[in-house]
Amino acid sequence: MSTLFPNYSRWSLQIDSGSGSKVVDDAGKSYLDFTSGIGVCNLGHVHPAVTAAVEKQLNKVWHTSNLFQSALQEETASLLVGPTHLKKVFFCNSGAEANEAAIKLARKFTGKSKIITFEQSFHGRTYGAMAATGQEKIKKGFGPMLEDFHSIPFNDSNALAKHADPQTAAVMLEVVQGEGGVIPGSEAFLQKVQQLCKKNSILLIIDEVQTGIGRTGKPFAFQHYGLEPDIVTAAKGLGNGFPVGAVIGTEEVSEAFGPGSHGTTFGGNPLAMAAAKAVLKEVFSPSFLDEVIEKGQLLREELKKELHPYEDILEIRGLGLMAGIECRYKIAPLIQELQNDGLLALPAGEYVLRLLPPLNMSKEEVAEGVKKISRAVKKQSILV
Repeated sequence: MSTLFPNYSRWSLQIDSGSGSKVVDDAGKSYLDFTSGIGVCNLGHVHPAVTAAVEKQLNKVWHTSNLFQSALQEETASLLVGPTHLKKVFFCNSGAEANEAAIKLARKFTGKSKIITFEQSFHGRTYGAMAATGQEKIKKGFGPMLEDFHSIPFNDSNALAKHADPQTAAVMLEVVQGEGGVIPGSEAFLQKVQQLCKKNSILLIIDEVQTGIGRTGKPFAFQHYGLEPDIVTAAKGLGNGFPVGAVIGTEEVSEAFGPGSHGTTFGGNPLAMAAAKAVLKEVFSPSFLDEVIEKGQLLREELKKELHPYEDILEIRGLGLMAGIECRYKIAPLIQELQNDGLLALPAGEYVLRLLPPLNMSKEEVAEGVKKISRAVKKQSILV
């Protein structure tokens, strides 16, 4: 009998070890990992540079406090803002924490409370992040939500124009909705968001917890569309498995977080910074990001080619190495069939198979994964 809370519907697998794009369970079976720990291990498992950086820091100091100066935080923050227009970073421990801080920052900076978010969005499970999330199932049973969040249809410029007004503190969105079904924002819609925000002096917050740190082939997904958000949140891939999150903002908005306004005990600790610094040095390389774009295109092209014959496949969509396959049937049996064939994939709702392979996965491994998906879909289509 487990002594753990029952809040996870766990698979029957237990992962014992991993290397690169593959993991091995406690029975010795190997799997090609198209989950990356839900978009976390962007450099695969036990990456040498990240491992070496953390091991080196382990033998120096694990934790002090944010009362002290930190050259490692400064170096990591510089790498994080380097390819962007943003100037300041607050380090925390997770995506939900980053989004909570972003909400606080937006309200404190503007003096307003209204925040517009979008249906199917996911921003976390803490109270502020949960209120921002546009999925009722996430909120069920937890009583009254934090007030003044307004969730409207995604990719709907008319709905946005109706709700965005000078009383709005911020618009908060994902460029590609991950948990909501791997739903990309259209370029026209995203440009309209920015236009309305500027017109009404509204802050633009972009949640890059899943799409950031190279996942889409740019350092951040907003860069595909020429957006200039005021606040960006990051986590997941930032530490390649070591818990770390970040709020990244303009010089102007950062001034609202003066001493005593917000804080964290563990955020920015030396071990997390060692991991994040090593990750950023690898992932933010232009040649590395070019390869992510190439492999993302290969993944979607091969999926479309292999799955074209199956009428139960409704759509294949995504950006970079972030793909969603929308099916006519519930995908739980498909995920199980893939596991049987040695491939790990994720759900994004009941009908979308979500693929988040490591960014440094080889093209041969991408092709191998697509073949496994094709075999599983063939079996599932026969059964339905």
